[in-house]
Amino acid sequence: MAILICGSFAYDNIMVFPDQFKNHILPEQVHILNVCFVVPEMRREFGGCAGNIAYNLKLLGGDPLPMGAVGHDFGPYAEWLNQCDIPQNHVIRIDDTYTAQAYITTDMDDNQITAFHPGAMSAAHQNRIEEADGVELGIVSPDGRQAMIEHAEQFSKLRIPFVFDPGQGLPMFDVEELKSFIDQATYVTVNDYESRLLQERIGASLQEIARQVDALIVTKGAKGSEIFTDGASIEIPIGPVTDPVDPTGCGDAFRAGLLYGITNGHNWEDIGRLASLMGAINIEQHGTQNHRFTGDEFAERFQESFGYSAF
Repeated sequence: MAILICGSFAYDNIMVFPDQFKNHILPEQVHILNVCFVVPEMRREFGGCAGNIAYNLKLLGGDPLPMGAVGHDFGPYAEWLNQCDIPQNHVIRIDDTYTAQAYITTDMDDNQITAFHPGAMSAAHQNRIEEADGVELGIVSPDGRQAMIEHAEQFSKLRIPFVFDPGQGLPMFDVEELKSFIDQATYVTVNDYESRLLQERIGASLQEIARQVDALIVTKGAKGSEIFTDGASIEIPIGPVTDPVDPTGCGDAFRAGLLYGITNGHNWEDIGRLASLMGAINIEQHGTQNHRFTGDEFAERFQESFGYSAF
């Protein structure tokens, strides 16, 4: 059974600033901010939430079905998806615009500054959930604003369980829209910053939000993650990282682990660790779709990382 992944496809232009942003930004002068970061290193990678999640889910042996909108420049990305055996049945092309473009600059503290051009992503609402067959689980990840609203409504109407993953798109929505997302969703996942923003926006604690869904998952970077479910809180450790290289896309890799674990009926302790390990593997390579592993290799690393076998 397929997992429908609603979200963006994008070309990620990733740059590394060989210093710390804080050394070049004067807090008392942010109201007249005018800075230039010289970035000797730059790469262009395949990215976007739908693309990244689908890629990671495929590595795990899942059945990803990405849904998104792309532009006239999507050719190289389409060829890559074909190589990865990831279907494009629900990837529509908008001929008069570009595929979404992200310009990401990372400093030596792994802080990131991102500029994002949505391009064709703004037309993603032209896709309809009911057009996808055999879907057992879905995710609404960062995408065009209208697409996120309509796809959540469609998942709910069709009674297909789904994960609400607002990501950096969270500020696009007002209080009532965020409450509606939570009411419709089966699961909610956010990072620590987004969780604080969500609580502030809707005036509810994490525990109160968790009572409205089957599980609320909050990632905390180097501090691991926390899963709120059935009135309890489960602390999940980080997946051990051999050599951290690039944090870009770790959240998407983590979410692929969540989706795989949910569809395969694992308990939340194992799901959290699986997702955490996916993020760790991602961070050891540049870009978001350059890591590789076999099922046996992943199972062996899980055993080494957490001291028991679950896969």
